[in-house]
Amino acid sequence: MNTIGNPYELCSGVPDVDTFRRLRTGAGMSDRPAAAVAAGLPNTWYGVTAHHEGRTVGMGRVVGDGGSVFQIVDVCVLPEHQGRGLGRRIMARLTAELESRAPAGAYVSLIADGPAHHLYAQYGFTPTAPRSVGMHRLV
Repeated sequence: MNTIGNPYELCSGVPDVDTFRRLRTGAGMSDRPAAAVAAGLPNTWYGVTAHHEGRTVGMGRVVGDGGSVFQIVDVCVLPEHQGRGLGRRIMARLTAELESRAPAGAYVSLIADGPAHHLYAQYGFTPTAPRSVGMHRLV
C-alpha cells in the first residue's frame, strides 16, 4: 500500500526474529531473547511492518485472546525514519484492524513509553490512572 511520493510501504504481518530484535533495539527498546521472540511472534493477532527500499524500518503488533482483551505492543520505528508519519500509519492500521475484527466491548490496552502517549491519544487511548495503574514483572 504505497502512495506516489511516499517511499514507505506498510504490510500486514510480523518480521522475522532477527529483524524484530533489530527494530526494538534500534528504536531504543529493550531486547528480547531470540527463543522468546520465536515462540511469541506466531501468536500475534495482527501485525504491521513498515518498509523502505526493501528494508524493514518499523513495526507494531496486536496480541491478546482474540475476544475480550487485546494489547498493542512493539510499536517502533528506527530513529532515522522517525518524524515521517510512520508511527501514525502503523497505529492507524492496528486500530482499524481492531475496529474491524475485535468484538464490541473488547478491552484494548498499551503501555506508552515517554512522549508516545501523544501519538496514542490520537487513536482514542486515555490514561488509566488514577483508577488503575499499569504494572509489570519480568520472569
